[in-house]
Amino acid sequence: MKLIEGDKVYLRKITYEDTPMVVRWRNNPRVRNNFIYREVFTEEIHNNWMKTKVETGEVVQLIICQKENDSIPGKADADEYPVGSVYLRDIDMANKTAEYGIFIGEDDAIGKGFGNEAADLMCRYAREELGLKKLILRVFVDNTAARKSYEHAGFIKTEDMPSVECSDGALGDMILMEKTL
Repeated sequence: MKLIEGDKVYLRKITYEDTPMVVRWRNNPRVRNNFIYREVFTEEIHNNWMKTKVETGEVVQLIICQKENDSIPGKADADEYPVGSVYLRDIDMANKTAEYGIFIGEDDAIGKGFGNEAADLMCRYAREELGLKKLILRVFVDNTAARKSYEHAGFIKTEDMPSVECSDGALGDMILMEKTL
């Protein structure tokens, strides 16, 4: 069921049936290397996330679905074509804040503006449906495409976060960004 719709994508609630797809996306090196948590992602890890975070309302996670499938070989007749996920975590209703995150899991969906539109849609959803006032995010400095997408959505840099340690021991410089909704 579509929760919110744009020109290129719509967002729908994540379900347990999405688990194999999300696990595949999160284990894609392009995706995994842009997370602090870089361990091999399993169905057990994802199902635990669903039970302890999504079902409790601590996280709102949505699936990004491309609306038009005509340009994707073998997908023209599909009812939907999921391309990634967008989420709000650590939702603090008292302070009306949350941390924003997104990833495009399908390699053939990169660079098509889906992330930009999903960011705009999720910000609107956070404001209109959840009543949030501010979103924050963390992004690696060298993730230029993501930074451009976040800036396009109205996020501004607020803090440098040098040498953040990832779960695999790697260090990476990050920045903190925020957006007032």
